[in-house]
Amino acid sequence: MPFLHHLLDELNKIFPAKTAHAHCDIPCGIYDPHMAQMAAHTVIRMTSLIEESKGDPHKIARFTAVKEQHAELCKQEVRILWGDYFKPEHVQKYPELHELVWKIMKTASKARQEVNLEASEELLEDVNRIAEIFWETKGYGTTRFKAPYPTGNETVYPISKK
Repeated sequence: MPFLHHLLDELNKIFPAKTAHAHCDIPCGIYDPHMAQMAAHTVIRMTSLIEESKGDPHKIARFTAVKEQHAELCKQEVRILWGDYFKPEHVQKYPELHELVWKIMKTASKARQEVNLEASEELLEDVNRIAEIFWETKGYGTTRFKAPYPTGNETVYPISKK
């Protein structure tokens, strides 16, 4: 067996294998910022419902739990895009990407820890910017529409390929 290993090592020196690159553990190619956007809308909605609940402890507890779950879901979805989808060439083209991801992580934590509508809306705005960058890297234009949700805020949608 050692002879076989030695032979293969020598062959590898003469004919080295090319390095394969993949953007994730399983290069499925299925990425989408939509879940992060929906999670951010949910954080906004739950924050509004907490403010409107007039001190009902049961409602506040339920709304708070959902708000916290969706703030964490938003962070998770952005982390997946950041770690598995975005590549160095994307950061080169969109130099604000590092700062934007960092800001989303911090803002989602703030929205999770506090009943803060301003932070919740800022979270959605930053996630929408990530969505714009994401779709642009895929060659799509984007548009913003007022989402059909009680938040009344916008959501980024891809439009036809450029």
